[in-house]
Amino acid sequence: MTPGGTPGAPGVVVVTGVGRYLGAHVAARLAADARIERVIGVDPTVPGPEFTDLLDGVERVRLDLASLGSFLADLDVDTVVHLALVTAPDPQHGGRAAMKEQNIIGTMQLLAACQRAPRLRKLVVRSSTAAYGASFRDPAVFTEETEPREVPRGGFGRDILDIEGYVRGFRRRRPDVTATVLRFAPFIGSTADTTLTRYFSQPFVPTVFGRDPRLQFVHFDDALEVLHRSVAEEHPGTYNVAGPGVLSLSQAIRRAGRVAVPVLEPGLSGAAALVRNLGFGRYGLDQVDLFVHGRVVDTSRLEQEYGFTPRSTAAAFDDFIRAHRGGAVLTRETLAAAEQMVLESIRQVRQNVQERQ
Repeated sequence: MTPGGTPGAPGVVVVTGVGRYLGAHVAARLAADARIERVIGVDPTVPGPEFTDLLDGVERVRLDLASLGSFLADLDVDTVVHLALVTAPDPQHGGRAAMKEQNIIGTMQLLAACQRAPRLRKLVVRSSTAAYGASFRDPAVFTEETEPREVPRGGFGRDILDIEGYVRGFRRRRPDVTATVLRFAPFIGSTADTTLTRYFSQPFVPTVFGRDPRLQFVHFDDALEVLHRSVAEEHPGTYNVAGPGVLSLSQAIRRAGRVAVPVLEPGLSGAAALVRNLGFGRYGLDQVDLFVHGRVVDTSRLEQEYGFTPRSTAAAFDDFIRAHRGGAVLTRETLAAAEQMVLESIRQVRQNVQERQ
């Protein structure tokens, strides 16, 4: 295939998850493409008021994934973009059980609907580099063919492995459909609001004592570009999507002008819980393992097949910093909380040592 792929002529495109930030922006971008006849945004909830203007050109349908079968067939949908994934459990909305229901059961229902859609010719699925896991046994760089050395501890990573397995089964059953799987590195940028951006927006950032993992990010705008090209062009297969180059965690914290608070590794989960209680976001095992071990992927397949190179990890992170500079304020209370976090991690380690003796 030549770089850039063979231009397609999408007719009716369905985007799932338009009630969320990524889905809303992808649907709006596709709707602005004159080559695309119709863009229909599907979500079981009504998109928030912050998306009203953005989704002005998108037909919105309030529908869950279980009811998608007849909908796809009746409208002669030829392209489905599946973005309705939950990346972290929310205790206020069902926790891990609800997350698994949405990610696993929801994707199975969507693929069953796609299999019965006679006109469908393209499926684009959001995946994640979390599929590779994060452990001390990891290779320096993951390619698309690299198998995880260990099953991810976090729920999102395990869900991604299952989802990609279901997509492989769908490819065997519907070889006439171009199926594209995009393994995104964590999103960052001036507008992205994610667990990762909230982590680096904190006035103090918990790190693991003695660890300085290598990290990769992808700018949100570059993620939109890759998703758009996946719909408008033909790119079957699985692709890592990340900004070239890496940043160590210590480099990222210094660039952000934050204060690193090292904790001993057995206390990191406790530190994450403290940060969560202070209102800085939700941190699961996927994020904790990433901040301990890091993860770097090879993107040469994406660059060759799409004829597109995302901006570097460092450039994407700098764009995030420019938009958030000065957003976090160090107060006496936050510094006291940081000190307490360190003391608590030390107490936990001493307790574990005493229990072993």
